[in-house]
Amino acid sequence: MASHLKRWFIYGLLIWVPIGVTVFVVRFLFDLFDKLLNILPAQYQPHQLFGFGIPGLGLVIAILLLILTGIITSNLIGRSLVGWAERLIGRIPFVRAIYGSAKQVAQTLLASDGQGFRQAVLVPYPYRGCYSLGFITATHLGEVQDKTGAKVTAVFVPTTPNPTSGFILLVPNEDVVALEMTVDEALKMIISIGVVVPEWPQQTTPQTAVKGDRPRI
Repeated sequence: MASHLKRWFIYGLLIWVPIGVTVFVVRFLFDLFDKLLNILPAQYQPHQLFGFGIPGLGLVIAILLLILTGIITSNLIGRSLVGWAERLIGRIPFVRAIYGSAKQVAQTLLASDGQGFRQAVLVPYPYRGCYSLGFITATHLGEVQDKTGAKVTAVFVPTTPNPTSGFILLVPNEDVVALEMTVDEALKMIISIGVVVPEWPQQTTPQTAVKGDRPRI
């Protein structure tokens, strides 16, 4: 009886934990975007106009604002205004460095022609013989390439279960093992702390999979 209760308990957790995490994240995002409504004058706040708050209204307004911004800046006049504003920011010390870095990251990850995370790979980290999942972010590294005297690849190794932080490793090309799993599959594996493993058609053991059966960069 005890074993049945334990199994049922685990099955219940497998159902409710993903639901709970999803609800928590969605509610957090809704609350975060709803705070955008605080920039409106008090008389235009939803609870003043309608007598009650509207959950998710901030998210809707944020999406509409982004779309409107995209429409405005996609024409010649809008691009000119953006260029003028960027030149103005470029004259402000410290601020220009932050804005420039943020813009480069956004263009890399979000632009349709950006390269973002190019490929999921394995790299020997934190020590040789131990492998970590990472993503190639750059292969042409300019001064770094020249000063190291070797061909290296920039690999972002995210932390788990929060992949928004991590480390940038400059790894020699011969130590970068390319994976056939997609970037999305690798992210799922990282976020799930290794529980969700992408299907692999070949019945290989983990030892043979990381010893070079898959192509290196």
